[in-house]
Amino acid sequence: MRSPYWTPSGGLPPQTQLLSDRAVFTTGYAVIPKGVLSDIVTSYLPFWSKTRLWVLARPMTGFSESFSHYLMEVEAGGGSDRPDDNSAVQSVLFVTSGALSLTIDGTSHALTAGSYAYLPAATTWRLVNDGDQTATFHWIRKRYHAVKGIDHPDAFVTSDAAIEPIAMPDTNGRWATTRFVDQADLRHDMHVNIVTFQPGGTIPFAETHVMEHGLFVLSGKAVYHLNQDWVEVEAGDYMWLRAFCPQACYAGGPDPFRYLLYKDVNRHMPLDL
Repeated sequence: MRSPYWTPSGGLPPQTQLLSDRAVFTTGYAVIPKGVLSDIVTSYLPFWSKTRLWVLARPMTGFSESFSHYLMEVEAGGGSDRPDDNSAVQSVLFVTSGALSLTIDGTSHALTAGSYAYLPAATTWRLVNDGDQTATFHWIRKRYHAVKGIDHPDAFVTSDAAIEPIAMPDTNGRWATTRFVDQADLRHDMHVNIVTFQPGGTIPFAETHVMEHGLFVLSGKAVYHLNQDWVEVEAGDYMWLRAFCPQACYAGGPDPFRYLLYKDVNRHMPLDL
């Protein structure tokens, strides 16, 4: 069965392909089209076997500074017993294809396409592909900013299918958000949600806000307004937005336009930069 979430195939384009593409990097935003996700730009991580990744976002001074976003590809039998040595970092995993076994503090969880896991800072975890097919997942990492008097969040595993999307007000369901964390839960300093627009759905104004964004298009296509530019995006594309970059979109159809969205939330602005 084909996954409903876009998954990279790697490889390289033919020598006959033209060099023109939709990739762009500006002072306010970047668009990384799916065609960029080729073999030549993959990376590897310590203590991960039979695994490669595409780095979609990383902290950069003067741009987006709060998170990193990896697109991971794990072959059968691959994975890691030591995935991340940084005990200050929290993670979200979102599986787009294949099957994985995630162990959190000794408890095992079976992950398939659509599975979502939140891993607090200092969590002991391991991830292995014990199936016979390559698996892919998104891995978003952020340093956790603890607040005295507020408990750290707990680990949890759920799925896209298990969460009912919440329609935005006055949109007749054309614009909805699958929220994996309660917005009122101040233990969390980041949200990673899935946003869905039905064909014809729109953000009818240019949002301008302090939250940094990483948006990976899981399915469908749209025209997105970024800063002063209109860009076409489709499944497999990534948009990376610094704080206050104006943004809006119009979903083109015929399929729902869905993207995985990162944003930093619920903390005072640092004043010691």
